[in-house]
Amino acid sequence: MEEINKAYATFQERDRIASLGGGVEKIEKQHENGKMTARERIEMLLDKGTFVELDKLMVHRCTNYGMDKNKIPGDGIVSGYGKIDGRQVFVYAYDFTVYGGSLSASNAKKIVKVQQLALKNGAPIIALNDSGGARIQEGIESLSGYADIFYQNTMASGVIPQISAILGPCAGGACYSPALTDFIFMVKEKSHMFVTGPDVVKTVIHEEVSKEELGGAMTHSSKSGVTHFMCNTEEELLMSIRELLSFLPQNNMDETKKQNCTDETNREDAVLDTIVPADPNVPYDMKDIIERVVDNGYFFEVMTNFAKNIIIGFARLAGRSVGIVANQPAYLAGVLDIDASDKASRFIRFCDCFNIPLITFEDVPGFLPGYTQENNGIIRHGAKIVYAFAEATVPKLTVITRKAYGGAYIVMNSKQTGADVNFAYPSAEIAVMGAEGAVNILFRKADAETKDKELEAYKEKFATPYQAAELGFIDEIIYPRQTRKRLIQALEMTENKMQTNPPKKHGNMPL
Repeated sequence: MEEINKAYATFQERDRIASLGGGVEKIEKQHENGKMTARERIEMLLDKGTFVELDKLMVHRCTNYGMDKNKIPGDGIVSGYGKIDGRQVFVYAYDFTVYGGSLSASNAKKIVKVQQLALKNGAPIIALNDSGGARIQEGIESLSGYADIFYQNTMASGVIPQISAILGPCAGGACYSPALTDFIFMVKEKSHMFVTGPDVVKTVIHEEVSKEELGGAMTHSSKSGVTHFMCNTEEELLMSIRELLSFLPQNNMDETKKQNCTDETNREDAVLDTIVPADPNVPYDMKDIIERVVDNGYFFEVMTNFAKNIIIGFARLAGRSVGIVANQPAYLAGVLDIDASDKASRFIRFCDCFNIPLITFEDVPGFLPGYTQENNGIIRHGAKIVYAFAEATVPKLTVITRKAYGGAYIVMNSKQTGADVNFAYPSAEIAVMGAEGAVNILFRKADAETKDKELEAYKEKFATPYQAAELGFIDEIIYPRQTRKRLIQALEMTENKMQTNPPKKHGNMPL
């Protein structure tokens, strides 16, 4: 019995030391910098008492630079599994208190282990990043660990949801694992991502730039489009991850969990009849329509600060998760440009991967014209949206609220590119282009009086939803107040939709 007690005491001490990571002083420094430790983050993220840690006592194998005399149990990664809202998830967190959270070959093995477990068991995986990058003392061995992680990210893509949180530095090759995942979260003024840091930038191109300007949360959420969510605090970020997961299934073979719906499914909202202005040149906020249609007015927007001319996000209709893609007339008149195309197409493909129906709210005057857009490849980028919508086999519904012009009409989930049900408001204008532009081309040599007359005739004939309805391109013209009811009916109708694309290794999407 004495030997057993001794063994238990030894284990208890080893476990205690491992739980402290880099030690009390390093933990206090982490707190002084306004950051939680890896274990504190996991504890807050997961349901209380559900975390099971793996490889807690693993250490590195490096002997360079005296590293063989300096080994810390866990070695800078806390990994394992637990539950969020009672559902299985896998998680790993870089521990900045241990060698600055640097990645060793042993750490990479720990990460790959939970990645493989998540894939085999069909559950989401969450990465909490706070790392100085590859451990320099190990050379290529630590660097190659990233390649193993990237490979697993790629194999899991489209099979299980992958979520990354940036809770400190994330530099060099470390950036590419988050970039390969489905959603990235960052904390304002605490998180930084860049392939080359400010010092390297200064040395190589003699340009001085701060960490925040180069790779802060504001930069990546509004300019680069790298991150999907910018949060004010770590606590807000971790709660937002829980919220996001509530809209998602466990894996690509699963359905999203249907929530109890307390919002009347047949509810009509008369205010919707007044939101779209009579003047087609007057802007309005498309979110006013979305929020009045979805369950309890709750819309979980994604990439709020990037490419504001298009809106993406999750909501529920009759308790069922849906992905929403919508033009935003209140910003750049809702035109499609390079950034909007990238933003929308990746979201569309995510929803299709994970069996989440797509709903499109359309008010688009066209693609943004100009030298800059054309030279930067608007054709290539714009093609991504039509590719994503055409490829998607989930239920696809469209509501045209006002403008649907030219090629932009086609790419925004039109009937011809595979939409299941297409609605239009009586205010919809479905045409090759706006009436004034069309008349100026058709009657370029006519006098002003003739042009005015032809303008009215063109509006009456083409700037309406009726020609499209006559041709069967629009399934039903509805009053705006009926939107919620009609969308829910269409979702119920398409619930058992079965569609498969031609067999192929994979398509060659324009990138």
